[in-house]
Amino acid sequence: MFRLKMSRRLWVFVATLLMVSCRRTDQGDEQAASEKVETFDFTFNSTNMTHFAYGIAANAAAALLYGSTFVPVKRIETGDGMFFQWVICAAIWVVSVVGDMMLQSPKFHPFAMLGGVIWATGNMAVVPIIKTIGLSLGILIWGSSCLLMGWASCRFGWFGIAAQDVSRPILNYCGAGLCLLSGLIFLFVKTDVELHPNSDSIPLLIDRRSNSGSYGQSSSEFWIDVIRPKTRRFIGCLLALVSGLLFGSSFAPILYIKSHSSCHDSMFHGASGYDLDYVYSQCCGIFVASTVYFTIYCAAMNNKPRVYSRAILPGLLSGLMWALATYCWCLANNYLSAVITFPIVSAGYGLVAALWGALVFREIKGTANCFIFFLATCVMLMGSLLTAVSKR
Repeated sequence: MFRLKMSRRLWVFVATLLMVSCRRTDQGDEQAASEKVETFDFTFNSTNMTHFAYGIAANAAAALLYGSTFVPVKRIETGDGMFFQWVICAAIWVVSVVGDMMLQSPKFHPFAMLGGVIWATGNMAVVPIIKTIGLSLGILIWGSSCLLMGWASCRFGWFGIAAQDVSRPILNYCGAGLCLLSGLIFLFVKTDVELHPNSDSIPLLIDRRSNSGSYGQSSSEFWIDVIRPKTRRFIGCLLALVSGLLFGSSFAPILYIKSHSSCHDSMFHGASGYDLDYVYSQCCGIFVASTVYFTIYCAAMNNKPRVYSRAILPGLLSGLMWALATYCWCLANNYLSAVITFPIVSAGYGLVAALWGALVFREIKGTANCFIFFLATCVMLMGSLLTAVSKR
């Protein structure tokens, strides 16, 4: 059943890229010269309504995949997470290579790699976040801060990005504010988190040549194990906040290139206005940065890294889902705009992760916690709806 689901996701990904590739070919040389991003205008004709449906569907797929990215490793021991983050970044790069070939290898922009470096830096804290405050609360917090950073940079033109206008700014502000408020409400949800899963706890390479010849508790401990629960929760929330800000700014280089593509005195003059053309460049930055970080980690560990064999396949699966989600998000940006998609996707994948944590992994227990969770969910859905219609 699991392989069947993944097979369906792969077919959806392939079909999406083929559709995009055909669409780019049919547009002809005239649109290639203008390089204008097609955004949705809420007029009541079949073409625009179809584009709106495509954008919403791509947003939903991105939220579902992003929110499920770390589910495969929830019950897998990953130690300090450095090896896992390298595995997931390697999988992301492999998927982007396939996507680049299907898109007929658009021009490579080294500046877009900066976004990948920023994302990989934030991704280093993912495992400690999940270990300290859980899958649901962790992703909800970094999703909220990602939402704030991404939405604000697009709406107000931060980092040299052209500010994106909406027809109904009040609805857009209210929608983004409600999405952010839902994340703050989620902070009051108490989670029940396991530091070390019972299964798959024996690593492949940890103190293998130790005198005792066994895998004792000391071989799997790291800094999270020696701090108090309240301190652990505070550190986890802080790391989630910082990671979310990094994730939210990781697309800024791509938006910067697109904003300056029409400036004749810019080095990015004539650059593509199509978001999918930059995914490969960003993923190259992710893989290079994660490899550098893992090399530094190996040197700091005296060439004795904590490598967990049971985390390899789940890590590859997580990377696959993240890469597919990114392609879906960039496709949604073509039909809508980043100022619309950022709140919807960020709030959406936080909700998906919360549902995984609450319903499957039983991280949220008790009547009061369930009520707070339900309230925050309603606020998040209302905010996403207001944001979606603010372009009208």
